[in-house]
Amino acid sequence: MKSFFKYVLATITGIIISSILMFFILIGIVTYMVSSVSPTSETVTPSNAVLLVTLDHTITEKTEPNPFEGLDMPGYSSMRSIGLNDILSRIQAAKEDSNIKGIYLNVKGVNTGFATMKAIRDAIQDFKASGKFVVAYSESFTQKAYYLSSVADQVYLHPEGGLDFRGLASSVMFFKDALDKVGVDMQVLKVGTYKSAVEPYIMNSMSEANREQVNSYLGSIYNTFVNDIATGRKLNADSIRGIADNYAIKYPEDAVKLKFVDSLLYKDEILAKIREKLGIDSKKDIPTISLLDYKNTPSTGKGTADRVAVLYAYGAIVDGEGSTGMIGGDKLSRDLRELRNDDKVKAVVLRVNSPGGSALASDVIWREVELTKKVKPVIVSMGDYAASGGYYISAAADSIFADPTTLTGSIGVFGVIPSFQKLFNEKLGVHFDAVKTGKFADMDVDMDRPLTEEEKSIIQGSVNRVYQVFMKRVADGRKMTVANVDSIGQGRVWTGAQAVELKLVDRLATLDEAVKAAAAKAKLTDYRVTEYPRAKDPLSEIWSVSKEKVKGMLIDEELGEYAKYLKELKRVTTQSGIQARIPYMIEIY
Repeated sequence: MKSFFKYVLATITGIIISSILMFFILIGIVTYMVSSVSPTSETVTPSNAVLLVTLDHTITEKTEPNPFEGLDMPGYSSMRSIGLNDILSRIQAAKEDSNIKGIYLNVKGVNTGFATMKAIRDAIQDFKASGKFVVAYSESFTQKAYYLSSVADQVYLHPEGGLDFRGLASSVMFFKDALDKVGVDMQVLKVGTYKSAVEPYIMNSMSEANREQVNSYLGSIYNTFVNDIATGRKLNADSIRGIADNYAIKYPEDAVKLKFVDSLLYKDEILAKIREKLGIDSKKDIPTISLLDYKNTPSTGKGTADRVAVLYAYGAIVDGEGSTGMIGGDKLSRDLRELRNDDKVKAVVLRVNSPGGSALASDVIWREVELTKKVKPVIVSMGDYAASGGYYISAAADSIFADPTTLTGSIGVFGVIPSFQKLFNEKLGVHFDAVKTGKFADMDVDMDRPLTEEEKSIIQGSVNRVYQVFMKRVADGRKMTVANVDSIGQGRVWTGAQAVELKLVDRLATLDEAVKAAAAKAKLTDYRVTEYPRAKDPLSEIWSVSKEKVKGMLIDEELGEYAKYLKELKRVTTQSGIQARIPYMIEIY
């Protein structure tokens, strides 16, 4: 009977989703066919222009083709995104482009992690080194927007605008009461005092151990945040902390008085200043090209066939092939094997941005990293996250580089097995009975009953074993003892800056510096940088769109920033197997 309900609901849902999917695939095909027969032209960069950077779009680790992007349909015109890889390369190209004279930052908010944000900020700082100007303006600054804008030569604020500056906070979403209300009991088995990924299922607030680690890594991130602003605005770091603690910037005038901004200007006044910098008449439009439309790429001057491959691994780690925005154990392993066997690829940079996931898939990937390292250099570059399973797949590399604000470590594992007995029996009035040939035949299969103590002991043994293997992988890769790894493990999350001191990370460096280090280790002086996985052509991308991707886009479009809570609740109730991950719904604002 339980299977009957499951399959009926799955069939109905499948029919609805398939219909929606086919509708959008048809639209995508028509759009592609029309665009393929229409004359195309590259966006031309005007002379004496400014590069407009707004960041009011989704920022991913790597740009992925979206067949629905730019469709002229109500509700879907905003589906634009860009990868950090293209943001950085385009800023670098603009630095070298004689047509681009400066950058105009018009950022109100930034929806991305601190490591990604710092990478963009550092790229703009490098742009300034060319002697070109950077001007920032906003009608209102969030803290992240101001952090990014503080790198500019001048920062301006609307006379009636606001600058939110009050220090950083972090929150974690807890589901215990919600799960109790629907009758779902999350049975947790874990290793690691600080393994807080399980807390949202069984608690309504942070444990003391979790609060300790959050205070620690949040303080480390805040140090970088404050020091970068202090350097950019030529202010004292302690003074900045005091301004935040006292919420001293209540009105626009306070921001000027405290030297957070240079002046209060209306939009027409900031445009007049940009015209003055460009030396153009006040009646003429400012030649502008947006970061999204700017397609130039930096010149490398490298003509050799030798390559340094940058392999992107971002998203949750899952068994099998995975999909866009996930790290499939089979897919990434196959990519590593292909790069290992490619004689033109002399070194590999594995760019990891992952909160972890399946412990089994992590070990599958670890093996391929270990094998590849024996053939050619492998350097890991960490993004916003490279924790738990994300650290597992990094541990075997020759060297590990991170951003100061990267969240990493979290060496620990857990298993979560939901029991739906209360939901079925008490909420729905549905009961089940079973016949089995062995004592454990239905263990971890039918979730209509809680585990017995003996079954919990068996699964806990598997969790303990995975943790021991995890620690051994780290100990071997980082040349530590298992005891040392355990002392800094236990599921504890560290920032990149802290991880360097603990020897979990070799040094703080950008992705570009990781590429140079990989080339140096491979003894290359003349080489090309190639990104993997290769981008699909538009038609292949259309046919490869899954119903999950379509559902995700629809949910994102309708719910906006609240979509993440729905997705997290779904993940909580559907994940299975032993997990090596952190609670990636960590909010820092």
